[in-house]
Amino acid sequence: MRDRAAVARAIADLPSAFADVDVLVNGAGLAAGLEAAQDASLDDWDEMVDANCKGLMYVTRAVLPGMVARDRGHVINIGSVAGTYPYPGGNVYGATKAFVAQFSLNLRADLIGKRLRVTDIEPGMCETEFALVRFKGDAERAGAVYQGMQPLSADDVAETVYWCASLPPHVNVNRLELMPVMQAFSAFAVKRDS
Repeated sequence: MRDRAAVARAIADLPSAFADVDVLVNGAGLAAGLEAAQDASLDDWDEMVDANCKGLMYVTRAVLPGMVARDRGHVINIGSVAGTYPYPGGNVYGATKAFVAQFSLNLRADLIGKRLRVTDIEPGMCETEFALVRFKGDAERAGAVYQGMQPLSADDVAETVYWCASLPPHVNVNRLELMPVMQAFSAFAVKRDS
């Protein structure tokens, strides 16, 4: 996804039965590290921007002309609640997901008058390989993220994608946020002198 030429080749080389993409689900959700900005790895930051922003742009740009020419299609971008609600250590990951939200809205603006839909689905805590990747394979640390609560599952998010894609073609869900019941956004943090 992070190689523009490889993405263009992959889309151009799709078998004819799959060449007319009707639904594109951009699911990049790479998080790397959880350090404060002043301690974070610039390599981790580059990796997140490349996957979550550039990869999404490259795949969308490769598929979109065909959708426009056919005057039908649905781009579904998987964002995150981290694009709206900040948390310590979520610096660049959250910024990339804010990009996904704004890119989705701007695609809608560019496609006005076309029969194309664009949806940004923003999950909260979802137990996938996400935490394992973030913590570079540390299974114990990754498992602790979901300990004592029931997070969303990949199936929950897939069901949401399916619902959005299955609505009548004149209905567009612009943005949909979902969280497990045991997660919510928090109050603003305030550091007070003792």
